[in-house]
Amino acid sequence: MEAKIKESNLVKNHVQKMREEQLMSKAELARKAGLSALTIDRVEGGMSCRMDTMRKIILALGLKLSEKEKVFPES
Repeated sequence: MEAKIKESNLVKNHVQKMREEQLMSKAELARKAGLSALTIDRVEGGMSCRMDTMRKIILALGLKLSEKEKVFPES
């Protein structure tokens, strides 16, 4: 396992921005999405994630799956 994350491996997303706009903590988003806070932290940090994880985050933010571009514009 590589200790450093290469810049090119990062995925731009708006999870943190949308979470903060709703005044939601990472722990609260994690609970609503059925994910760990560590997973939320990694996704917000730009690490890629599975499609199922994206789906859970989108729905936990109160969005429809058709609005995924608002959260994950590059996927």
